[in-house]
Amino acid sequence: MRGCVRSSRALSPALLPRLVFDARRWGVLPGLRGLWGSPRSLASAGEPSPTPLPAQARVVICGGGIVGTSVAYHLAKLGWKDVVLLEQGRLGAGTTRLCAGIVSTVKHIAIESKMANYSNTLYQQLEEETGVKTGYVKTGSLCLAQNQDRFISLKRLASRLKLLGIQCDVITPKQVLALHPLVNIHDLVGAVHLPGDAVVSPPDLNHALAVAAAQHGVQIHERTGVNHVLVQKGHVTGVETDRGPIECDYFVNCAGQWAYELGQASEEMVSVPLHACEHFYLLTKPLSQPLQPHTPVVMDLDGRIYVRAWQGGVLSGGFEKNPKPIFTEGRNQLEIQGMQEDWDHFEPMLSALLRRMPSLDSCEIHQLVNCPESFTPDMRCLMGETPSVHGYFVLVGMNSSGLSFAGGAGKYLAEWMTYGYPSDNVWPLDIKRFGNLQSSRTFLRHRVMEVMPLLYELKVPRWDFQTGRQLRTSPLYDRLDTQGARWMEKHGFERAKYFVPSGKDLLALDQSKTFYKPDWFDIVGAEVKCCKEAVCVIDMSSFTKFELSSTGDQALELLQRLCANDLDVPVGHIVHTGMLNERGGYENDCSVVRLNKNSFFIISPTDQQVHCWAWIKKHMPSDPQLHLEDVTWKYTALNLIGPRAMDVLSELSYVSMTPDHFPSLFCKEMSVGYANGIRVMSMTHTGEPGFMLYIPIEYALHVYNEVMSVGQKYGVRNSGYYALRSLRIEKFFAFWGQDLDTFTTPLECGREFRVKFDKDTNFLGREALLRQRQEGATRRFIMLVLEDHDAELDLWPWWGEPIYRNSQLVGATTSSAYSYTLERHVCLGFVSPGPATVITPDFINRGDYEVDIAGQRYPAKAKLYPFSSLFAQQRRRKDEMELSSFQGK
Repeated sequence: MRGCVRSSRALSPALLPRLVFDARRWGVLPGLRGLWGSPRSLASAGEPSPTPLPAQARVVICGGGIVGTSVAYHLAKLGWKDVVLLEQGRLGAGTTRLCAGIVSTVKHIAIESKMANYSNTLYQQLEEETGVKTGYVKTGSLCLAQNQDRFISLKRLASRLKLLGIQCDVITPKQVLALHPLVNIHDLVGAVHLPGDAVVSPPDLNHALAVAAAQHGVQIHERTGVNHVLVQKGHVTGVETDRGPIECDYFVNCAGQWAYELGQASEEMVSVPLHACEHFYLLTKPLSQPLQPHTPVVMDLDGRIYVRAWQGGVLSGGFEKNPKPIFTEGRNQLEIQGMQEDWDHFEPMLSALLRRMPSLDSCEIHQLVNCPESFTPDMRCLMGETPSVHGYFVLVGMNSSGLSFAGGAGKYLAEWMTYGYPSDNVWPLDIKRFGNLQSSRTFLRHRVMEVMPLLYELKVPRWDFQTGRQLRTSPLYDRLDTQGARWMEKHGFERAKYFVPSGKDLLALDQSKTFYKPDWFDIVGAEVKCCKEAVCVIDMSSFTKFELSSTGDQALELLQRLCANDLDVPVGHIVHTGMLNERGGYENDCSVVRLNKNSFFIISPTDQQVHCWAWIKKHMPSDPQLHLEDVTWKYTALNLIGPRAMDVLSELSYVSMTPDHFPSLFCKEMSVGYANGIRVMSMTHTGEPGFMLYIPIEYALHVYNEVMSVGQKYGVRNSGYYALRSLRIEKFFAFWGQDLDTFTTPLECGREFRVKFDKDTNFLGREALLRQRQEGATRRFIMLVLEDHDAELDLWPWWGEPIYRNSQLVGATTSSAYSYTLERHVCLGFVSPGPATVITPDFINRGDYEVDIAGQRYPAKAKLYPFSSLFAQQRRRKDEMELSSFQGK
């Protein structure tokens, strides 16, 4: 193969049959080469006159690739009429035509694996439904591990896929060789085999979806570009195309790599954060012993390559460490033209291919393909209704998995548009997880250069992006940084993980990556101990903060409608509450402070800033006397945790902070040091004693300095979010986005006491909760404390581990942490044995539980309330016995 690399550049177009566009028919460059040949058109040959556009439609979909046709297909299947699909070139003539044709469930998160699994099932039956051949072949796939850490990650994947009902077998190197004769196994430690994975012909599959959509009444118009989307009063009203306008109620942006620019072209700009990179793969001619079509796909993640059978030879691409972003300056072509080969750039992946399959050294190269793929800032696709324009939906940014995701993603988006929500929790993919701050082209260009290599990078728990950092910082950032803060990022905001004491090897600590006990274990343990015994300060300025006010009772009436708990409380009181949807699920989990009769301060999780704002605005009446303001940037938030927090604040304010004078869940504006107007709240989000201080940013540094100065005598120290996580998990506190989601109700997570059932108030979700209370919950949030688990030697639980009850798979963990108080691991998660089983306390207490960590099951005690008091009593008895024994010697 090496001898063919240079000479292949000089190959004439005549030597590339079936890979050259028919320039006479399609009107594109004669040198353009692709993988699957010409795009398929629904129109007959001979370039007939285009069908006139309709004057109006219910929904217009922009983009005729695999994603757009999937959305059209699923909307039609759900009964939508007047659906119009517009494609600026030919159907499937963009990235779809050039993609590698692999359908795999090996994905980063569960919802992605679910989408891929549905896609696989859909594609398998589509040929029978439409009569169009799709090239579907169930090949299976092999994910290889060259080291133990990779093998651990694959075993964790296998456990997670088992939860979804996807077969994934952990196998030995010898079994790999038996499944794929070309694979060199000398450096492998293991692998996983997914027998259900498949390959397809992307253009044929795209054509089949389009045919099926058209059979259900979808109008498809090629050679029709969308110039911009028309918006009036925050709602989609139509689109302006290069062939005239179309009035519509809904618009779906499936424009792939051009989605960013299309969003910017709307009358009201829509942020679609993605950026394209070049993606390379190699095609060979048939091998001397042609590779059979059913040969498994190989994903050599440590080698950064994938390999599949292709016309008797192989197709092999990968995700290099130094990707090449493109089109930063904007749109410069319609249908994707043949981009330049770059053999020097592809050399590392070619070398990895020859190491993995040495027998390919003598094969003949057919072509090196260079095609664009779009990537997002967090490696997850963008889905859902945009926060700024109602009726404007997005489904783009597939991160080189468009074929795997298209079927499932199209289904979820069609459900979202039909029912107002999809049939599963898609928050990890919701476009509202991003805001305008991620729309900078410079940020996107730099971030995707990191994202593309990460697709095959070994990702241990708690890894962080390195690009696009220090975008949003607290006024205390520099001060905390000089004191040893190690940082992580959330919604663009820098947050301290923990603080490294002086004398520690900072570089070694930052580079520590493991599935076992981490190097920061003792550091976080010391911070937790300080929170328990003295006082710690955590900068929590990243929390989302809104102020809702009105001239009359409008603000209270809106919150009573949106919130499950009762907000008609005395001024100064704090209410923990959920904002629920009509199904009773959590759209937001927040703390609300009544500042005065008609003014409220709303505190939500960091990544809820866009989503929560959109949810409230969606339900706000158009009333000039009702005002919502995002004040996140106006306040620095300091969390003072520990029994000595009241002493620090008392000394700084000359006010008694004891529970008798400052009761729990109470807020008062106070002076702290020289600063006035500090909102002091008696809560810590951990279950530990202490106070939250919301400080106008101009006073932040002064108040922090005063707290640290006065706090010296009380043992004050800085702390980070890792300590906070340990504290809240051992107290059985659920967090939105980790434990709670839009399908979780208060009755399923032990929060029925936060629902105003006794009030005659018709809040969102009330009917669903009353029904669930009557019928009983079939899903329950529980706490599991691991037993016979050695934190020093055993793999740690992190999240997503399967939960077994009496040897039956019943659920998964959602978050976990080591409890320094209990001296063992604590996992939080949901159990759901089946839709017909109502879960009672007796059901939980009578079961024998196990948690599966990478295939190894560990026994666990399950409870519906915190273990803290129980284990504290056991530890005291143990200490007393050891002391008595010692004194008797």
